[in-house]
Amino acid sequence: MDLDLAQVRAFLAAAGRLHFGQAADDLSLSQQALSKRIARLESELGVQLFLRGGHTVELTEAGHRFLEPARQAVAAGDRAVAAARHVARPLRIDYFGHLFAPMRTLRQALDRVPDLPVEAGPGRDLPSVTEALDRAATDVGFGRLHRLSDTPSTAAGLTHRLVRLEPVDLVIGAEHPLATRSEVRPSELRTSILWCPAALERLDFYQRFAEAFGITTASSPANLGLDNFLDQIAADSDRFGLLPADIELPDRARVRCVPLVGPTPLYAWSVLWRGADPHPGVEPLLRAFADAGGSSRWLEYRPGKDWLPDADQESL
Repeated sequence: MDLDLAQVRAFLAAAGRLHFGQAADDLSLSQQALSKRIARLESELGVQLFLRGGHTVELTEAGHRFLEPARQAVAAGDRAVAAARHVARPLRIDYFGHLFAPMRTLRQALDRVPDLPVEAGPGRDLPSVTEALDRAATDVGFGRLHRLSDTPSTAAGLTHRLVRLEPVDLVIGAEHPLATRSEVRPSELRTSILWCPAALERLDFYQRFAEAFGITTASSPANLGLDNFLDQIAADSDRFGLLPADIELPDRARVRCVPLVGPTPLYAWSVLWRGADPHPGVEPLLRAFADAGGSSRWLEYRPGKDWLPDADQESL
């Protein structure tokens, strides 16, 4: 049989979402049109690809077997169209970990490959970016890869590389008891409150830091951006936050950054991409990160003097 790539795209969208309505929205189709495409595909293949029951959708064993070859078929079709049209599609990068300003690091790497066409935009979080990679809706993810082994995406052939370990500073208001110090140990923060700009379960690095050093945490009622986050820290002398060591704070910020030592927390940045049939821009991007990291010592790690969560230790 000859595969109809429109039907295969419908299958991939549904497999990525496990929800026909959301998959139809992704493809700008009606749910009925998407269901018909998948039904025709199943009929021509002679196998059932999805188990549909009530409000749930799951892949059958045949659907799981079909998933990766289907991705490759669609990617090959896209390459064929681009080659015929002489179109070089930009490398799509979804970044996450917005509190730690990912574009600061990403920009330094991209400056080394000025001729590489890139479209960069914010992803919501790690699960949403891995899902976008699975659906070939993006080419590269950039952020901290906590709990990556727990996501089903690794089975689909995603590859990652650690590219930077960034020191993290203490951020406190002028009235905090440690505000006059030139450096602070994490263990000295046990009587302070680690203030979170969102629910702690969505801030894995904050959660691991609090657990490691026995620190109490509290969450903001709403994430309203960096300015609001800093204002909330400045408003209470018991609160503190964590931010990259060389981040530029707004001029109006009523906080100060103090280096953390003994140990120094490090935030791990990684690049994530599809191992099978990657975009041609992935390799020059990785070389750019290697060049930037080599000249700026981005991967320096001092055992006993630096701290990383266990999941990040595994990436070293």
